Amino acid sequence: MGKVILVSSGKGGTGKTMFSVNLGATLAKYGNRVMLIDMDMGLRNMDIYLGMENKVIYNIMDVISGVCRIKKAMLRVDGFETLYFMAASPRKDERDLTPLHMEVLCSKLKKYFDYIIIDCPAGIGDMIDVAVGAADKTVIVTEPEVASLRDADATERYLREKGATDICVVINKVKIELMKADLVPSVSEILEMFKSPVIGLIQYDENIHISTNKGIPIVCKKDTYIEHNFIDIAVRIIK
Repeated sequence: MGKVILVSSGKGGTGKTMFSVNLGATLAKYGNRVMLIDMDMGLRNMDIYLGMENKVIYNIMDVISGVCRIKKAMLRVDGFETLYFMAASPRKDERDLTPLHMEVLCSKLKKYFDYIIIDCPAGIGDMIDVAVGAADKTVIVTEPEVASLRDADATERYLREKGATDICVVINKVKIELMKADLVPSVSEILEMFKSPVIGLIQYDENIHISTNKGIPIVCKKDTYIEHNFIDIAVRIIK
């Protein structure tokens, strides 16, 4: 039976979707069957980050509303045997999506996938309410910037109020030189902010930005420090 990992963030721009895509790609590279689900209705980007924007026909709302079967909306990602994704609606969708819908969908997907990774919209809103009940684990992606950290802290508290218990934090876009100069919060300051464990730091790297624009997960480049870092983070998430 598979596990559902919910990826969230307090505010936009933290690299949440980049993290979801590369976490999924990392797990798939080691033989796991992985389903990525984009829940950012109207502002979807996962298809671009995967280089699949021209192949999307059906989306998650078409599945929920009965327009198509689950398999019709599942796309295998180019270059992977066991990595699939399901796109969000390209516009704000008025069709009903409830926590029960999400739990039923994930229950069905768990029969075929080892991991289902749900990429939620940034901030606190309806989609977190819809997805949190189906999640076995939640990852909050933030960055060492005061507003992002405050919003991540608020998101952590909100998730706990909604019943999430297994929560962890990943700090993205880390610039060590700025931390050393005391221009942004330090790692020790960040660790004190959260009740949940911080399980990984991702250094700022222009290659990550390039990879998302090219539609190729950065972990596809073998034997780099970024790939090894994602492997370490993935192990901490799934253990």
